[in-house]
Amino acid sequence: RPRMRKALEGLTRYIATPRVSKHRLFVWLDGDVVPDTRLFVFARDDDYFMGVLHSRLHEMWALSNVSIHGDGDEGGRPTYTTDACFQNFPFPWAPGKESQDDPLVQAIAQAASELVTKRDAWLNPPDAKPETLSKRTLTNLYNERPSWLVDLHRRLDEAVFAAYGWPSTLTDAEVLERLLALNHERAAS
Repeated sequence: RPRMRKALEGLTRYIATPRVSKHRLFVWLDGDVVPDTRLFVFARDDDYFMGVLHSRLHEMWALSNVSIHGDGDEGGRPTYTTDACFQNFPFPWAPGKESQDDPLVQAIAQAASELVTKRDAWLNPPDAKPETLSKRTLTNLYNERPSWLVDLHRRLDEAVFAAYGWPSTLTDAEVLERLLALNHERAAS
């Protein structure tokens, strides 16, 4: 993928998400890592972009537009696609048009950075034994959803809602209605 490699060139880190996953998770990968076809990558290295992608709003949008892969014991797994899940997602600002100096952008960036920092600390505690580390996976963490993780995601979601100018008390259906209306409005312009 020459275009992808060119887009990632010079980045010290970039965002990735698995194509098929029980939970829609986004992680930072080191800029030297060459991803395989099971990952979608985003050539951005800023916490704001990571935060919007990892927000409840984007997760709802993605889940409402995904296909389901497989039908095992736990049911199928949502399959993320760039066309249905990412390219038509209406960010608070068009990608690349947000101002990193905007307090709303900074609030999302700070919340995302704190989430990733604490999540990474949980995944790799200092002096952990190999048997402990083998159980510390993102899937296990998000299956358990400890209160600290729920609180960090709530804070991130509130910052993203504020960037849209919407109350964080909207129902999932109301969020999807507003995102779709925003998508149509932007497509028309």
